[in-house]
Amino acid sequence: MANAKTGIAKVDAKNEVAQNTQNLGLKVLLQKMEGQIAKALPTVLTPERYTRMVMTALSTNPQLQKCTPESFLGAVMQAAQLGVEPNTPLGQAYLIPYKNKKKIGDKWYQVLECQFQLGYKGLLDLAYRSGEVSIIDAQAVHENDFFEYEYGLEPKLKFKPKLNDRGPVIAYYAMFKTKNGGYNFLVMSKEDVIAHKDQYSKAAGSGYSPWSTNFDSMAKKTVLKQALKYAPLKSDFVKEVATDGTVKTNIQPNMVDVENEIEMEPINVTPVAEEQPMEEPPEVPFGDED
Repeated sequence: MANAKTGIAKVDAKNEVAQNTQNLGLKVLLQKMEGQIAKALPTVLTPERYTRMVMTALSTNPQLQKCTPESFLGAVMQAAQLGVEPNTPLGQAYLIPYKNKKKIGDKWYQVLECQFQLGYKGLLDLAYRSGEVSIIDAQAVHENDFFEYEYGLEPKLKFKPKLNDRGPVIAYYAMFKTKNGGYNFLVMSKEDVIAHKDQYSKAAGSGYSPWSTNFDSMAKKTVLKQALKYAPLKSDFVKEVATDGTVKTNIQPNMVDVENEIEMEPINVTPVAEEQPMEEPPEVPFGDED
């Protein structure tokens, strides 16, 4: 029994050392990229403050510490270039551990990578910064609120939230109006939002996902993104919105143009005989090793 406990203790110690090494590597790589990060950041966000945010995200999320360095840095650069704060109470953006599947040679491997996600407030900021939107908003509709809407040739939207005893949330709506007079709105039931989450957000069940910690904000973002799909907005803003929910490992001066590396349909891509539990991928050095 003593030998078994000793063996477990040794394994735990070995894992802790490996994790500390990984953390140190990520911090060193982050420091090496400070110059690139500084060039990408808006003037209102200093490199020192941004680096502290990222370091805090690393220290408070053990799973994030296990992500591949290249995907972590890719997500960090995306947030920096968009000028949104990751993993802060502002809710502008999130760095999320994501179990991705990648093919190396003729085998599929499960890889823990860092996914970049926009938050509801980050989406609002990007919309206003585009200079094309005069009003943009999303709201949760409760059972006892006054709410009427109608689609068609004469669309109508009226919302008067009750001051108290509003009851449970039953729906979410989003609306926008452009500076040239165009507008649109969209309504989704809470059930529709949950179905959308379950279909498109594989990481939603994680305790680190904003879906778990701030459901209402993520629901508002979901309906707002759907409403903006057919908005007459410039391609720059559309590209920025498209970065939501991506994994990118190719660090470039313009990350919005880098291809998303999430494998959307990893099931059934290999013969049935090969569909066994995913192995850990072979270790590949990243960056300069001192």
